[in-house]
Amino acid sequence: MSDQSSAQAASGRVQLNNLLRRDVRFLGNILGEVLVHQGGRELLNVVEQIREQSKAVRAEFVPELFEQFTETISSIDPSNRTRVIRAFALYFQLVNIAEQNHRIRRKKDYEVTSGEAVQSGSIESAIQKLKDRNTTIEDVKEMIDGISLELVMTAHPTEATRRAVLDIHKRIADDMMELDNPTLTFREREKLKEKLMNEVLILWQTDELRDRKPTVIDEVRNGLYYFDETLFEVLPDVYEELERCLTKYYPEQHWHVHDYLRFGSWIGGDRDGNPSVKANITWETLQLHRELVIGKYSEKLEELMEMLSFSTNLVTVTAELIASIRADREQIELKNVELWRNTSEPYRIKIGFMLEKLCNTGKQQQDNDKVRYNSPDEFLADLYIIDRSLRNHYADYVADTYIAKFIRQVELFGFHLAALDVRQHSKEHENAMTEILARMKITDDYSALSEQEKTELLHHLLVDPRPLTRCYLDYSDATKECLQVYQTIYDAQQEFGVDCISSYLISMTEAASDLLEVMVFAKEVGLFRYEEDGTVVCTLQSVPLFETIEDLHAAPAIMKQLFEIPVYREAVQACGNLHEIMLGYSDSNKDGGVVTANWELRVALKDITETASEYGVKLKFFHGRGGALGRGGMPLNRSILAQPPSTVGGGIKITEQGEVLSSRYSVQGIAYRSLEQATWALITAARLAKHPEEDVVKEAEWDEIARSISDTALTKYQDLIFRDPDFLEFFRESTPLPEVGELNIGSRPSKRKGSDRFEDLRAIPWVFAWTQSRYLLPAWYAAGTAFQTYIDNDPAKLAKLQEMYEEFPFFTTLIDNLQMALAKADLVIAREYARMIKNKQVRDRIFFQIEEEYYLTSALILKITGQQQILDNVPVIQESIRLRNPYVDPLSYLQVSLLTELRQLRENDEDDAELLREVLLTINGIAAGLRNTG
Repeated sequence: MSDQSSAQAASGRVQLNNLLRRDVRFLGNILGEVLVHQGGRELLNVVEQIREQSKAVRAEFVPELFEQFTETISSIDPSNRTRVIRAFALYFQLVNIAEQNHRIRRKKDYEVTSGEAVQSGSIESAIQKLKDRNTTIEDVKEMIDGISLELVMTAHPTEATRRAVLDIHKRIADDMMELDNPTLTFREREKLKEKLMNEVLILWQTDELRDRKPTVIDEVRNGLYYFDETLFEVLPDVYEELERCLTKYYPEQHWHVHDYLRFGSWIGGDRDGNPSVKANITWETLQLHRELVIGKYSEKLEELMEMLSFSTNLVTVTAELIASIRADREQIELKNVELWRNTSEPYRIKIGFMLEKLCNTGKQQQDNDKVRYNSPDEFLADLYIIDRSLRNHYADYVADTYIAKFIRQVELFGFHLAALDVRQHSKEHENAMTEILARMKITDDYSALSEQEKTELLHHLLVDPRPLTRCYLDYSDATKECLQVYQTIYDAQQEFGVDCISSYLISMTEAASDLLEVMVFAKEVGLFRYEEDGTVVCTLQSVPLFETIEDLHAAPAIMKQLFEIPVYREAVQACGNLHEIMLGYSDSNKDGGVVTANWELRVALKDITETASEYGVKLKFFHGRGGALGRGGMPLNRSILAQPPSTVGGGIKITEQGEVLSSRYSVQGIAYRSLEQATWALITAARLAKHPEEDVVKEAEWDEIARSISDTALTKYQDLIFRDPDFLEFFRESTPLPEVGELNIGSRPSKRKGSDRFEDLRAIPWVFAWTQSRYLLPAWYAAGTAFQTYIDNDPAKLAKLQEMYEEFPFFTTLIDNLQMALAKADLVIAREYARMIKNKQVRDRIFFQIEEEYYLTSALILKITGQQQILDNVPVIQESIRLRNPYVDPLSYLQVSLLTELRQLRENDEDDAELLREVLLTINGIAAGLRNTG
């Protein structure tokens, strides 16, 4: 790039950043006006005073300034405190909207100013690279046919923002985008400002806290919001762009890309630790899925009916279309739609019959008198009849623009919208199996058998054609529910299609018997069966979830044992010789720390892949990532490229949950860019798998170094978390862990059992609490000691880590995630939280360890990266964190003060609902400020 073009690019970036600052200032001023309107000038003055003092303390820590700042915080009139907290929290909501809109603005600006230049990370850049490397069309087809990504929405309670508030955010975002319209008149801009003033006022007067925990069906509806608002339209657009780019660079091939990118869901199917998810809830979930997608198709057909006014007086439609209309007249009685009267407009007549069949499709199959679409393929057949007829009279543009996208939508969403995964804890299956086998006099205590005895017995039950359960036996409620789930899955596959549920995930998989138990239950209802000719039919796959470090170590041997069992191999072959395996990022991190968890996951991925390849089985790895860094969170494209390329051949699944859903998929432009980057990463990973760029000898050396670093980090981490007897006391008292459980953000309990053991604490509140208190400990702790132990004052070893950072993708990702965590952490504020610990000796000793490790890790990260400051490599995020911190800080100090007061009351068996409410408001505000919860 020439000096002149570099200067122009820099100038463009400055102008864009000025627009972001303009938006933040504009929204900030509106909030200020709302504060005056609602609370008087005094409220705004208090907020401004705190803000200015916080900025001054951040700029230069002077004890006198800090004392003034904390004094201002503590002296806020209790009658005004809630409004002050909400003012800071709402400010972050508005800043987040501005930054989100700015991402869309930056992409548009690039497309306007770049001319024919191809944007990095785009689909076109991936295909262009294939072409530049002279990749043959055969290799490109093989790569494209091999990519697969399923993004799975979960109801994990990490979204602290209510749906009603997110709706207001969307309206504000839409209005703010309109500010960039250069054709707005002065009066139109004034009216836009008035509209925004109203929206911010509504936001101010809308309670951001839920008054009750959401039900599972509430969570289902929340998940469906993203399909309705963005994904139904955006997903096919991504496919269209991929096909456009393939056609541009490889025009000799007609491209219709297979369905490589889909969304699934756990919401309504995940019953692990959530007693509210019953079989009837799963069924209702599937009905809501179908109701939404049928509604979307109906809307599309109604739009087409308006549009396709082609007259046979002017064009010649196909005989096929005329014949299909004749057949529809004979079979279909129109009850929900009026027959189109103009007989010279056949498309409108045809669509009327299609609407009637579609309306009937959304109803139970027992309505035998109504003609319905029995499968999406039947619906597609009608769409293809219209498509061919349009092309027959040269209405290609209409077919390409409207019908082709509609066809893609039906291919993607079917009549079930999204595959629903079912998940349950392995212990639940064992308990049910123990009861059933005892009632059938097969074995008195199945749970007491050795693993070998269990697998032999389960194998025998699988090949035995006789049923295991009896309808006349009265089982316990838990066992009845366990069995009912499988019957529901079978019925669902008949009603909604086989693809509606095909994966059954088993939490805490520890042995081969955990998977065989699920297969035996599946056999009871016909989800697994032998046909008369001896072939195996299996429409539900047992999916192990390996979560802890110990489970990851055991995983290859468990899969090897299963692949050695003939009936199990037959089941895998019936599923296309593809086996899904889930790896948990949350519990492995909680169990072993961030460095070890990442390393052990890499090892498990490789070892399980090698094991499967010995048996000719392809693997689809399901990565259970959370939104926070301590739970594997990172941008979607980076999470794909973080996998060893050799492990992505069978496809990838990744969880998308909580605040990740709203940040990635609530706005169409951002959703598109996220999915485009994911596609770029998939193609890049496929290219690297086929043509590895790494030096194999070097990678083996790097792996050995990473292994030694992981071993040290594990010891350091577990010395504190598991072996320090005072650690749990430190954790509970210096974070808002107990109070986080009182946020009504999820239907699922925060603990697997009603105990206070660390092992029973879920990873989400574990990470959430550390984030709130600004430690972010799970995302970086033990890394510094591990690096220092390896380097051991040897410059050559430091140089080796620097080389790994430059050339080893695994290590690059690890270091950059550590940087992000260190940048968001703040040990000065964390010290304030530590003051809540009653035992001074425990507080000082453990906090000193954490603080020492934090500064050691920061120093070594800078040496490894060669940077002057943390996140110098991502200045946009570095600047965002720097600007946000002075606004988050007051909420943190307020939270400490409020927690101290609330806990003191509760120790005396008293309580204060308003005080608790203020604590919960600070939790919401800090979550918005850090853009990170759990």
